[in-house]
Amino acid sequence: MKKRYLRKLCFIMAAILSVSVFSACGEKATDKDEQGRTVISIGNYPSKEGETRDIWDAKWKKFEEDNPDVKIEPDMWEFDIKTFYAKEAGGKLPNLFISHYTEIGQYIDSECVGKLTDVMKKRGYEGKFNPKILKIVSDDKGDIYAFPTTSYLFGLYVNMDTFKEVGLVEEDGTPLQPKTWDELAEYAVKIKEKTGKPGFAIPTTQNCGGWMFTCIAWGYGTVFMEQGEDGKWKATFNSPEAEAALQYIKDLKWKYDVLPANSLIDYAEYFKLYATGGAAMIIGGGSSVNQYPKYGMQPASIGIVGIPAGPKRHVTLLGGTLYAVSKESTEDQKDAAIRWLETSFNYNATEDFKANKQKEIERALNDNQLVGVKTFKPWSNETESVKFENELIDKNRNVDLNNVRLYNEFIENCPAEIQPEEPVCAQELYAILDGCIQEVLTNKDANCKEILEKANYDFQQNYLDNL
Repeated sequence: MKKRYLRKLCFIMAAILSVSVFSACGEKATDKDEQGRTVISIGNYPSKEGETRDIWDAKWKKFEEDNPDVKIEPDMWEFDIKTFYAKEAGGKLPNLFISHYTEIGQYIDSECVGKLTDVMKKRGYEGKFNPKILKIVSDDKGDIYAFPTTSYLFGLYVNMDTFKEVGLVEEDGTPLQPKTWDELAEYAVKIKEKTGKPGFAIPTTQNCGGWMFTCIAWGYGTVFMEQGEDGKWKATFNSPEAEAALQYIKDLKWKYDVLPANSLIDYAEYFKLYATGGAAMIIGGGSSVNQYPKYGMQPASIGIVGIPAGPKRHVTLLGGTLYAVSKESTEDQKDAAIRWLETSFNYNATEDFKANKQKEIERALNDNQLVGVKTFKPWSNETESVKFENELIDKNRNVDLNNVRLYNEFIENCPAEIQPEEPVCAQELYAILDGCIQEVLTNKDANCKEILEKANYDFQQNYLDNL
């Protein structure tokens, strides 16, 4: 967001807070306790008693033993964009808090988070992060404002049994990569003609359809929203590019007839369709691969390739989490916060890291989950932790390497642009786009242009105008 607009937003939100909060905001708390220890508050601390809380409490105790110059103060606030700016304006953010790639650009532009460049250099992080992710958490000058911890990219899951039956594999068994969305439609037609089964599926409810549609639409050149010089957001997806993307979804149903008969598909049904042979191709990312064993799908039946390109862009969606520090945090607090993060997220392959990764692989194998696919890491491919994890995956894989080789190469080389989710009101946008998809899938005569004109108007009036 534009700086002047978000500064104004922060002031407005601060104005509606209570007098007591306003007073607290004006009192600069020291970062040291009576023993001279640096005090840091840690957000997203588990509030409920149980196993997770016990793990965090044990981590807290060990951290203070290993770092006697630091005192931890748990903060149970869980990140919520709807309350973030009010807490920020009132000076009530924890020193360290979790967020997502979606919001970091807003934080940087509005100067609502602290700069981490100096402490990162001090602690040896230069050259350690994945350059594509580092760019997203940095400003135009190269200063770093967040510590990325997890990340994933959308890819395309394919049913290997179906691909082999239809002949959509190389001689060595590697699934063919549909290079474009149009080529994916061609593959889907072949599958439907030869097997009678749907070649592709997309969810249509619970905001999931809109979420995945944005990635397809970006490839068609769609820009969903733009921000003006006055800081206000304008919906811009009543465009020929978005119309072409929605027409593509409509054609999959009415022109090519390659989608499931059921047009109301939630996230659970989406995975079930793929795992039970009800759809040969779906978009997936992150922990998607862990959904299939409960439906009886065997690892050998799973294949993953890169995301196809659109006519205007080759782009995939980036998801994941990161940590940021409040702008009031001192350099000592920033240093302590990074040390806290290093107990769980580190580019070094420590003994604890190795032991935990070994346990993760053992659990995955015991649960019949796919082992063999790499993930898009926040760290550089040359760091010790990434090398160790990739070697561990290769050593323990329970699937033919060729099934997932193209996705692994996609992750390593990343030929596509990576793009976080839309910057504001993303979930509300997804819900509206769900409705657009449902309409074109249930009405053969649906007019894509008219549908998007109304959706664009509704999104603007009901959400963007109310920011």
